[in-house]
Amino acid sequence: MVGPLLAAALAAAHSPSLALAATAVLGLAGTTVVATAPPSRQWAPAPRSPGDTPAQRLHSSGLVLLFVSLAGIGFAIGSLNVWAVAMAEAHGKDMLSGLLPAAFSTGSFLGGLLYGRRTWPGSASRQLLLGAGAFLAGWLPLLALPGPYGATAAVVVPGAFLTIMVASAYVTTDTLTPAGRTSEAYAWLILSIGVGQAAGTALAGRLAGHPLASAALPAAGAAFAVAVLLLARPRLSRCGNGTHRRLRPTRCART
Repeated sequence: MVGPLLAAALAAAHSPSLALAATAVLGLAGTTVVATAPPSRQWAPAPRSPGDTPAQRLHSSGLVLLFVSLAGIGFAIGSLNVWAVAMAEAHGKDMLSGLLPAAFSTGSFLGGLLYGRRTWPGSASRQLLLGAGAFLAGWLPLLALPGPYGATAAVVVPGAFLTIMVASAYVTTDTLTPAGRTSEAYAWLILSIGVGQAAGTALAGRLAGHPLASAALPAAGAAFAVAVLLLARPRLSRCGNGTHRRLRPTRCART
């Protein structure tokens, strides 16, 4: 939440190069803190007994479709960041380039707090699909090309469902992944979102001069995610009623 605002403030008050340098320094500092924290330094893989069989292959059609859908979520996030810059230029308000992503992140923070306070009914895959549908609906008001204040309020809504989708995606990934391959599966999950972000950023940059097309890109990414999840639903629903907290979900058979 603070990062986009800080970057926008530094770029407006000093220069974009200073904002970029501050981003690099803070990113390096954060990485160092995580890498040197006791949980990171003390972690070791679980010992494998001589009778253990090698882990199964990670590939399954359910996982592939899940990761493809998450690329759509990343696409929406990447295009949002460029759309925020375009909004700032169009309205002559430099801070909008940081305020809009910060509002989106604020919604994600609040949605995550609400989601984490209780156990919700239904499987994690069902929660993922419902969250993706709400995520898509939250982007639709941008098609009306709202002004700065309306846009800032509007992006809080899809942000509120981002954490819900990511949490549900992690649980669903866990249930679909063979024992011993969870870390690899999580890496693919993060990579899928990152690839989508890169694609969304690139296309939004090309369409930044077209206000309606630029505003529609986040909804397009979300719609893609919903379509793929609907296609994957029969494969994901076989995993039973996973939950996002307290109880570890039962692993399902790979499909």
